[in-house]
Amino acid sequence: QDAEIVRTRDPQLLAGCDVVVDVGGEYDPGRHRYDHHQRSFTESMRSLRPDKPWSTKLSSAGLVYCHFGSQILAGLLGQPEDGPVVTALYDKLYENFVEEIDAIDNGIAPAAGEPRYALSTTLSARVGHLNPRWNDPDQDTEVG
Repeated sequence: QDAEIVRTRDPQLLAGCDVVVDVGGEYDPGRHRYDHHQRSFTESMRSLRPDKPWSTKLSSAGLVYCHFGSQILAGLLGQPEDGPVVTALYDKLYENFVEEIDAIDNGIAPAAGEPRYALSTTLSARVGHLNPRWNDPDQDTEVG
């Protein structure tokens, strides 16, 4: 509730954060570090939760959902975290929303072969349009 959101890649600033998502180059849930940008990172929902069938490589969004999705849904619904309602909703939200974010963020095509058209209106694409280009010398994320 009283959290402060900091957008940075500065390792010294990241070290002081309680939770770090999508930057920092490490995945360590014990320290609340949820980045998927390491060459060695291969985690999927199935590898972290063997009771789940999805093998798409997780993005940072998927990592956060994997670790906190059930807890958040349970709180919002006033239902037990391991109950059938939360379990069903968790699975449906992953399969029909978060998995697409994971796949797009990791460059996984929705189908084999040459695409017939570009998907430019996905959630990931819309968020990407808000960020500076990777090679832009001015990386100020607050400039619109």
